[in-house]
Amino acid sequence: MNQRAAQIVSAGGVIAFRTDTFYGLGADPFNVSAVSKIRELKGREENKPILLLLSEASLGDRFIADRSEAFEEVARKFWPGPLTIVGVAVANLPPGITAGTGTVGVRVPADQGVRELVRTCGGALTATSANPSGREPARSAKEVFDYFGDRVDLIIDGGEVIATEPSTIVDVTTSPPRVIRKGAIPDDAILKD
Repeated sequence: MNQRAAQIVSAGGVIAFRTDTFYGLGADPFNVSAVSKIRELKGREENKPILLLLSEASLGDRFIADRSEAFEEVARKFWPGPLTIVGVAVANLPPGITAGTGTVGVRVPADQGVRELVRTCGGALTATSANPSGREPARSAKEVFDYFGDRVDLIIDGGEVIATEPSTIVDVTTSPPRVIRKGAIPDDAILKD
């Protein structure tokens, strides 16, 4: 299944898969048309960035222009895990990923099977939640299909989601860093000295 997913992603398609939190929509983050398709599927506002999953922390340099001390510290402490770190984006990322913010959120998931899928697909995938904007994130392959039908090129059934919260998102482009979405990792665990 991972090889089939990789073929679809490399051809500019969109897959749905269970991340370490909820189901996500995966595409090559450097493929402008694939990123646009995700925005169309979700009915996503243009000013909302799309987060990325990485198969390993070392790939962060492909997306983060400046891995600051704060970035390195929280990555070392919480990756792999449900923490998305927002940093300054490299210049060649499509605007659909950054939504004109100049920043990008990246995460290394705790689930080894998810990391292997991401690795097979080139080391990075978009992972915005698999739901139309304003609806609850999909918790199963069936819910993904109910939302999108055959408009997604491949839905990988990874079973029912057991997570109850999304990833926590922390912005390390500010000093001190700030939590911009509460989630699975408590704020005080991230922000304490």
